[in-house]
Amino acid sequence: MELIRGLYNLRAGQRGCVLTIGAFDGIHLGHQEMIRVLRERAAEHGLPAALMSFEPTPREFFAKGTPPARLTRFREKFEALERYGVDRFVCLRFDERMRRLGREEFVNEVLVKALGVRHIVVGHDFRFGRDNQGDIACLRALGAAAGFEVTEVPPFEIDGERVSSSGIREALATGDMAKAAKLLGRPYRMTGKVIHGEKLGRKLGFPTANLRLHRRATPVAGIFAIRVTGGGLNDAPGVASLGTRPAVNGKELLLEAHVFDFNGDLYRQSLHVDFIAYLRAERWFADMDTLIEQMNRDAAQARQILAS
Repeated sequence: MELIRGLYNLRAGQRGCVLTIGAFDGIHLGHQEMIRVLRERAAEHGLPAALMSFEPTPREFFAKGTPPARLTRFREKFEALERYGVDRFVCLRFDERMRRLGREEFVNEVLVKALGVRHIVVGHDFRFGRDNQGDIACLRALGAAAGFEVTEVPPFEIDGERVSSSGIREALATGDMAKAAKLLGRPYRMTGKVIHGEKLGRKLGFPTANLRLHRRATPVAGIFAIRVTGGGLNDAPGVASLGTRPAVNGKELLLEAHVFDFNGDLYRQSLHVDFIAYLRAERWFADMDTLIEQMNRDAAQARQILAS
C-alpha cells in the first residue's frame, strides 16, 4: 500500500483513483464494509482504491484539550488498511487552512485537481467543507459537474445496532471485550515495541514484555486475559496490565504483558496484544505479598478463560 503524506507529495502518476474519506478509527466492521465497496468500485473503474484521512482527526482538532482516546494509532491503522486491501492511503494535515476550505474549494482543489477522483464512496452521514456545510446531495451535485460519481454506503448494523467507533469505545470502557470484538470483527488489539522495564515482574515471578504505547490516553485500562503475536509467538496466551501501575507507584502509561510458560527474550520485538477478556481494574496493594497473591489469581483466571 502506498502512503502519501500531504498533497505536495503526490506524483503525476498518482492522480486518478476511487476514494473514500473518514477517520476510520478502529477499522471496525462498518469500515470494512466501506472498504469492500471501495475496492468493488475501484475494480469497476480499473483504478487504485484510495482512502483519505486526516492527522490530527477533525474531532481532535476541534476538541483542543481532551479528545476521545483513539482505538488505533497511526501505525496500527496503516497496517489494518493494508491488510484489508486499500491500495493508497492519503493522509492530510487537518489545520486551520483545511478547516476553512468551503465545499466547492474542497471538491475542486483536493478531490479533483490534486487526487483526480473518478468515484467516491462515503457513509450515510458524510459531511465536508467549512462548518460541515456539505452533505451527500451537495457532493453528488458537485461531482456531476466535476466528472465523478458518488456511492452512499448505508449504516452497517449487527443485531439492530449500528457499528461505530464510539460504540466500541463504550464497550471497552465497561470491560465488554466480547462486544468490542463483535463490532470490530476481531479482538481489540494494541501494537508496540518491547522496551526495557524495571524487571520488577521477573522478581515477582511474572516476567513481562513492556510496551510503551505512545498514546496520551487509551480506551481501555486494567488487567486482561490476552493473546500475543510477534517475536516468534502466535496467539500465545497470557495476562496483561494496562495503565500507570498504582500497585508500584507508577506514573507512565504502560502495557505489561506476561506470556504463560515462555522464557525467551522479546526485547526490541514488535508485538501485537489482543485483549480477550477484562479481569479487573488496577489498584494499589498494601504489600508485595498481597500483590503476588492477586497476580496468581489473575493468571489462573486468565488461563481458565483462554482455555475455554
